Amino acid sequence: MPGLIDRLKSGEILISDGAMSTLLQGMGLHSGAYPEEWNVTNPEAVASVYRAYIDAGSDLICTNTCGGNPIKLDRYGVASRAEEFNAASVRLAKQEAGERVLVAASIGPTGHLLEPLGELPPEAAEAAFKIQADAVAAAGADAILFETFFDLTEIEAGIKAALPTGVPIICTMTFDANGRTVMGVDAATAARALIDLGANVIGSNCGIGPDAMLPVVEAMATTGAYIMVQPNAGLPKVVGGQTTYDVTPEQMAEYAKQFVDAGARIVGGCCGSTPEHIAAIAKAVRSA
Repeated sequence: MPGLIDRLKSGEILISDGAMSTLLQGMGLHSGAYPEEWNVTNPEAVASVYRAYIDAGSDLICTNTCGGNPIKLDRYGVASRAEEFNAASVRLAKQEAGERVLVAASIGPTGHLLEPLGELPPEAAEAAFKIQADAVAAAGADAILFETFFDLTEIEAGIKAALPTGVPIICTMTFDANGRTVMGVDAATAARALIDLGANVIGSNCGIGPDAMLPVVEAMATTGAYIMVQPNAGLPKVVGGQTTYDVTPEQMAEYAKQFVDAGARIVGGCCGSTPEHIAAIAKAVRSA
């Protein structure tokens, strides 16, 4: 099977997946628990999410490892199991992916501010990301996806940790409705920085709905880089004690076509998005 970069070079538009944790919560994962443990204790539930997105049309699925770095896992007292959780999730995903679907190993932020704004040294973040990156690379990930980052210093530590693996690197940052990270970095500046740091694919995920993400995609696309976009299915609202998202699969599909027209090459969803959203996106993009 051609790798990620070869498929992008060929001009293919890839459909990624949607939310992971919310689907696991629907299967019994308690709010506030860490989903990475389920890669070992409830692998069939995790595998069923992978299958649901593959059946919906995903060309690329993201592993259940976003919070799997040892610094974040340490709050649950399981930092020493980081390699185990990460490798298990990649192996599960590869088993479901077969020969057609690519597996991107998800790596999220540490949950701590780095120096000088916080107390975490960049070297400590890099060391934690290296444990995670080495584990997913050894397990056979087709790409390493750094997602939901807002701090360029932290994502730089991640990229440095992942580059020696030789696995393609995707970096998606989170922006607000004004097109800036909480650190004040605009999308175009972030895009250039990520490219200079060595990312193969750049983009945005989470934070905002598809309407606000379109200008972010347009700004990043001016660099000529491969762009990945995974917006939330709208902004979350609490209705009857339940968190809901109001962008329908049909609406997400219409935005997906606009993302592709703006230069995106990998399109999917984040919080609130379901296999139904991905199926609609896949149908719309492939028929355009």
